[in-house]
Amino acid sequence: MRRAEAGEKISFMARAGFWAIESKTIRFGRDGQWYSDDERIENERIAMLFSRHVTRGDDGGWWLVIGDERARIVVDDTPFVVRRVDGSPETGFRVELNDESREPLAVSTLRLGESDVLYCDVKDGRHAARFLRPAQAELLGHARARGDGFVLPLPGGAEQPLRPG
Repeated sequence: MRRAEAGEKISFMARAGFWAIESKTIRFGRDGQWYSDDERIENERIAMLFSRHVTRGDDGGWWLVIGDERARIVVDDTPFVVRRVDGSPETGFRVELNDESREPLAVSTLRLGESDVLYCDVKDGRHAARFLRPAQAELLGHARARGDGFVLPLPGGAEQPLRPG
């Protein structure tokens, strides 16, 4: 199994017939897009392949692991982003991530970050996910003002405070 060293030019070829990515740096941006040396990876199939194969290494760094190919990557903020929110306060909410997986929103993990960007925990609490603007707007469309902050109504009349985290 070959590991690319930091700064080393790598050639990353998936066996599914995708184009090779030759890069010094593969990066997952805050905007939920993949980049190769700061150029957006336009091929959606490659972006999806990468999103589905992100893993945290024993060294604490982020890696793409596809078959026997491994490449260290840069993750600007979180390895996953919330692209879409479905549901309602009556039925509960589900999130769709950039790897196209869907899961119930872990409302107790909701927190506001810098610049009031919303985050939650995903993948059984193993990773944080940043909400993209459309998903955040969808969820916060259900929020209500309460005191000097906001709450998200939940099934059964419960409410989840939205606080800086």
